[in-house]
Amino acid sequence: MHSAAPQSATPKRRPKTVGFGFWSVDAAQSIDTIVAAEMAGLEQIWLTQAPTAPDSLTVFAAALRQTRQIRVGTAITQTYPRHPLVLAQQALALEGLAPGRLRLGLGPASKDVIEGQYGLPMSAPLIHLREYVGLVRSLLWEGHASHQGRFYTVAASLPQAPKTPLLLSALGPAAFRLAGALSDGAISWMAPTPYLLNVALPNLQAGADEARRPRPPLIAHVPVALSDDPASVRAAAQGALDFFRTLPAYVSMFNAAGLFDGPDEEAAERLATMLIVAGDDAAVAAKLRDVLATEIDELLVTTLPVADEAAERRRLIRLVGEL
Repeated sequence: MHSAAPQSATPKRRPKTVGFGFWSVDAAQSIDTIVAAEMAGLEQIWLTQAPTAPDSLTVFAAALRQTRQIRVGTAITQTYPRHPLVLAQQALALEGLAPGRLRLGLGPASKDVIEGQYGLPMSAPLIHLREYVGLVRSLLWEGHASHQGRFYTVAASLPQAPKTPLLLSALGPAAFRLAGALSDGAISWMAPTPYLLNVALPNLQAGADEARRPRPPLIAHVPVALSDDPASVRAAAQGALDFFRTLPAYVSMFNAAGLFDGPDEEAAERLATMLIVAGDDAAVAAKLRDVLATEIDELLVTTLPVADEAAERRRLIRLVGEL
């Protein structure tokens, strides 16, 4: 059984960072985006791994050789399809290319993805995640693992232990408590700021307290619509949020945040208003600074396309680099 004590790769109070995140649909374009982000002065880039998209870690391998200092992170890599030893091997390769610039965001993903697209059984996701992260932690922080558990049996040693930061996706209170106990950061997704402050942070702190370790950073996902046309923003928001309003885990979180009170149309409007930062460049910058002024430690900003996704992505990267 692995025995790695949970540690933190990041101090309790670290400089607040605004990173840019995006979905990779083309490997070459993704590398260009990462290079452009570094040139714009960004400290952090994130890639979201879709089941049918180019592999994020492979994209990072190429991008790290074309950049000098920008950190790269997965938000997230799904745990079920990728054996923890295989993931550790990939991380080891990236650490060899660019030591200290990788952050591994891990999460179970949703049942419709794991069972519907990968065709893998998905049971006890938080228990699975705890075992998975413990194994990856042992491999990447201690350089070895000897483990026989509910989901995995692993006996392996690596040539190095790069201590790659391991971050967890979190949505509900139990997931934030787990992240507080085990991770080097919690990554939220489609959660409004009041929910993060009133629910996520206390549970993240409680998990850290139970494990007798510093609270890891809370990274807030913030969708941004660079438009001051309310009708266009509403239309873009509806297309982006309707999917999440069908997923039980997100519905539960939205309910806990008080976003589903009232008729559907009013609830949808409230959801878009609470989740999406919209406006021209100056208004968006001011709103992002307001979020940074809270106890949230770090932002993961993504583009909510309104008219021209490529142009809006370039504008948002430039804006984030100037914050």
